[in-house]
Amino acid sequence: MLRAAADGANSDLSAIGQALGMLGDRWVLLIVQRAFLLRVRTFAGWRDELGISESVLATRLKELVRHGILGTTAYRDGRTRYEYRLTDAGLGLWSFLLAIHSWERDWADRPGLLAPMHDTCGHDARPYLACGTCREPVTARETATDVGPRASFIRIGLPRHHRRTLRSGGRPDYLGYCPHSMEILGDRWSTAVLAAALLGVKRFIDFQSRLGIAPSVLTDRLRRFVEVGVLTPDEGRLYRLTDKGLAFFEVFAFLVDWAHRELPVPEDARITITHRPCATVLRPVLVCRACDGVLERRRVHFDLSGYEPAARRESARDRQEPAAVAPPRVAGCAS
Repeated sequence: MLRAAADGANSDLSAIGQALGMLGDRWVLLIVQRAFLLRVRTFAGWRDELGISESVLATRLKELVRHGILGTTAYRDGRTRYEYRLTDAGLGLWSFLLAIHSWERDWADRPGLLAPMHDTCGHDARPYLACGTCREPVTARETATDVGPRASFIRIGLPRHHRRTLRSGGRPDYLGYCPHSMEILGDRWSTAVLAAALLGVKRFIDFQSRLGIAPSVLTDRLRRFVEVGVLTPDEGRLYRLTDKGLAFFEVFAFLVDWAHRELPVPEDARITITHRPCATVLRPVLVCRACDGVLERRRVHFDLSGYEPAARRESARDRQEPAAVAPPRVAGCAS
């Protein structure tokens, strides 16, 4: 189990509030994703792969170590250096990240997105959310949610340092999450707004009171969600989840499950999701559409044979770029 949030301002948050504070940031998600997919373990590896500034990377790695998602191991390479490895709590985020990938595949226009292959059956897994008790498929409409009186989201949006995170001339991220995912998960407030919508909040004033969010920030996040088709406003000035927004419940369910397993909070600061057909607390699992087997981390792989590491891509680009030459002189024309 992870230790409680280290900074005093967030130590009284609910489990889900603490989880959003830890994970509601695009660079944190990309660092953890690369640790899983490419087994990146070094500062230089993440810096080169993501094109992230060194100051931002140092801050994010320090946060992930402080929260117990990454651990450090010293090694010698002329001088003492450190590798960063996923802890048990970090490894527990695998289903959460796979759920994000599954949502993108179903709802985002991303041609060529890598497919998770299930080693047990040898097929494309096409994961879906199921109840770990009855193994039946689960959607948001088949659940009931009880929010504890201290399950607060307030103050999760404390500003981070180094907000300008991309180097100038940053390259596209061909393996990373799509823009729609980053609109939802890329900062703490965005994730909290959608989480509140999944918990039944629909009115502007209720979002504001439940989250403790500034009106200008809330207006911006609601506008973005309407633009990407996650929320739709109606004539009564209510913001309702679209099918695309409701489908994100799969990601939310795994985030809640991870938070409750890893973060020490009292019972009244929890969110309880019940699977109504079997009347049990939802234990979310991802199931393979091809064989109906539960997907386990060690039995799923992505074929990365066609993916070039960043350093190799940049080296190839440099080799292909022609040297600057003077234009040829043409008879009868001014040079």
